[in-house]
Amino acid sequence: MRSQTDTGFAMPGRVALLAVACCLAACSAPALREKPKQTEKAVQPLRVDIQQDATGFTIMEDVRVSPAVRAEYESAVRLLEQDQYEQGIAALLKVIESAPNVTAAHIDLGIGYARAGELTKAEESLKKAVQLNPRHPIAYNELGMVYRRDGKFDQARASYEKALELFPLFHFAQRNLAILCDVYLADLSCARQHYEAYRQAVPGDAETTKWLADLDARASR
Repeated sequence: MRSQTDTGFAMPGRVALLAVACCLAACSAPALREKPKQTEKAVQPLRVDIQQDATGFTIMEDVRVSPAVRAEYESAVRLLEQDQYEQGIAALLKVIESAPNVTAAHIDLGIGYARAGELTKAEESLKKAVQLNPRHPIAYNELGMVYRRDGKFDQARASYEKALELFPLFHFAQRNLAILCDVYLADLSCARQHYEAYRQAVPGDAETTKWLADLDARASR
């Protein structure tokens, strides 16, 4: 049986951070100095484009920020990649203060809090990301991992399923849901379905083949 850990969205050799695969457009306008008033138009979901290639997914969020905000965002991501969570979180909070509607910043903040073991704050940040953009599959996948770590297994399942509803080819969520069903929910039918889906997406993954064989052995007892 596999270890009781989920796997997050990751690019090869990189920390599992959304920002690794998220592009923010910069503009020449000065940095925002105060939060804009919330209007009905302001809270509409931002456009999210998802492109898949041989190495993973590229998430494109249609956002305009100043060069200074973008630079601070990229600096925060580098800090998180270097496991400097306190500094990275502080930098992301500054980004959010200047640009509160950037979904990616809230997702990365949630990931940072989760890696620092602050699950309540991680959940709050990821829920804010979902509120800003309820069609962002990465937000749901990361929220599912936080729920799983916090023992909220039914909520974790719902969150992974929502990610897959939005983007069925998101095989990282398939794998996370399979592990959740297998290890934590003892739902072997669900586990098999999503292991198989993950194996179809990543046919060379020997570990998943081993896990399916283990699942067959346990089911036949």
